[in-house]
Amino acid sequence: MILLPCPWCGPRVASEFAHIGEVSARPDPGSATPAQWRGYLYLRANVCGWTTENWYHRMGCRRFIKVERHTETNEVRSAAPAGAAEVPGTAAGMTEVGGTAAGMAQVPGDTAGTRAGGAEIPVRGPAR
Repeated sequence: MILLPCPWCGPRVASEFAHIGEVSARPDPGSATPAQWRGYLYLRANVCGWTTENWYHRMGCRRFIKVERHTETNEVRSAAPAGAAEVPGTAAGMTEVGGTAAGMAQVPGDTAGTRAGGAEIPVRGPAR
């Protein structure tokens, strides 16, 4: 299991996020050639090593984050809000964790498993 450190929610399982892709500079649409625009839209470095990526926390705070991650080991070096400087103290030495959600932070006011009126939501098995 890969843990990604959300600056707002704390460490979360990567399945809560949508991988947006590598961070790359957008060319000026008014002055970019078709080849430059095509390269921006479709070509990626796809390195084996450290890369900076954008992720969207779709099952959490619904914010974009910028993560520096090693593509072979999935070690996360840093994480910050997208478009901002690195958040100090996040992701230091985070790596894959097998089988548990160790270190998961509780979201204040989290009401998972309850309805607005406080009644429990019934849990059902897989659809048959």
